Amino acid sequence: MTTFIILAFIAGYICIALESVIKVNKAAIALCMSVVCWSAMPSTALPAFPEHVAEACETMFFLMGAMTIVEIVDTNGGFNFVTRRLRTNSPKALLWKTVLLTFFLSALLDNMTTCIVMIMVLKKLIADRQTRLLYAGMTILAANAGGAFSPIGDVTTIMLWIKGCVSTTGIITGLLIPSIVSVAVPALIMTPMMKGELHTVASTRSVIKEENKPGFSRLGRKIIFAIGVGGLVLVPVFRNITNLPPFVGVMGVLAILWIVTEIFIRRNHRLMKAASEEVRVSSIIRRIDMSTLLFFLGILLTVSALQETGTLNLFGTWLNDEFGNVYIVDSLIGIMSSIVDNVPLVASAMGMYDIQPEGTIGAMQAYCQDGVFWELLAYCAGIGGSILIIGSAAGVVVMGLENISFGWYLKRFSWLALIGYFAGIFAYWLQNLIF
Repeated sequence: MTTFIILAFIAGYICIALESVIKVNKAAIALCMSVVCWSAMPSTALPAFPEHVAEACETMFFLMGAMTIVEIVDTNGGFNFVTRRLRTNSPKALLWKTVLLTFFLSALLDNMTTCIVMIMVLKKLIADRQTRLLYAGMTILAANAGGAFSPIGDVTTIMLWIKGCVSTTGIITGLLIPSIVSVAVPALIMTPMMKGELHTVASTRSVIKEENKPGFSRLGRKIIFAIGVGGLVLVPVFRNITNLPPFVGVMGVLAILWIVTEIFIRRNHRLMKAASEEVRVSSIIRRIDMSTLLFFLGILLTVSALQETGTLNLFGTWLNDEFGNVYIVDSLIGIMSSIVDNVPLVASAMGMYDIQPEGTIGAMQAYCQDGVFWELLAYCAGIGGSILIIGSAAGVVVMGLENISFGWYLKRFSWLALIGYFAGIFAYWLQNLIF
């Protein structure tokens, strides 16, 4: 049965990659793939199914809540100031502004939420879709790079941070430079390709028109922005205080935002008559892309089936036996994370090795807290997902929001991500050699 499950995964993966050719939505393929894989599992594995569903739904609810919050803030003009800051007629300037803003926002929020925000902003800035997709691709690279050096920037770094494999100071100081290198190199390669002027960038008049359309007052928009974005920033703090899953904090922020908008609508008589339905949360929720959420659910359940068969653990053991070198092992895990979800790969690695006590010498020193293995694992698992568009939550979100095909990203950005990936690993090796 294990062989059948692996073959089903490969077949489904090929169909997702060829979505633009076979004309079947990737969400339908992912859901079908997950059902087939779990239906083929032996009965002894079925008791673990509810736990895997719960984990997948936690991520799905987090994504749904974050997407709704960002949509609420965007509908009420909360991101207009970002649009103004990015507005330029130079495609090269816009490229670097987008990369820098995405990189640091991802470290503060998380890579997935940041991509949602940036795609919303880019849609306001660039009308031409083909041009906008180039910036969307760089947004994926920058978001994953920013999330890799922050303890709250990516699901995998959160896992390693909570277990004690890395500390807050250790992961920031250890991975900041490699993360910058991993996105700066692709950006430098892309810069000469961005020629001419951007005639599709939103004009000042259009931004003013957006700000003056029927809706909340400027103060109201600032309050909505503060609650939405500030709430997302504080979700990790909520998680540490309560020990509840992150999606609970996101749902709490959504609930507060919902209540506040309803109060604003009732107090604003002009809004009640003009555009109250447009800014109501109950209306905004209907605009959330459910196909992206279902695709994410299908992928997570399929990978959990592979994890339950022991395939991922066997692969990790084989890597360790064959290569032994932590740089090679982590590099290969990172490349694998672009094919399958990085969460079970990191979980498998965490299960394979114990955190060694401080003062350990020799080869096992790499497995101490903030050791080479754990820091490089955080880097590789986070940034390796950029190599393929379905290799990270950020990529999946952008794929859904902009309807980017697997093949388009593979042709235009996978090689850039791969170059940046290895450049960052080299930077990490050089940094350790010098310091």
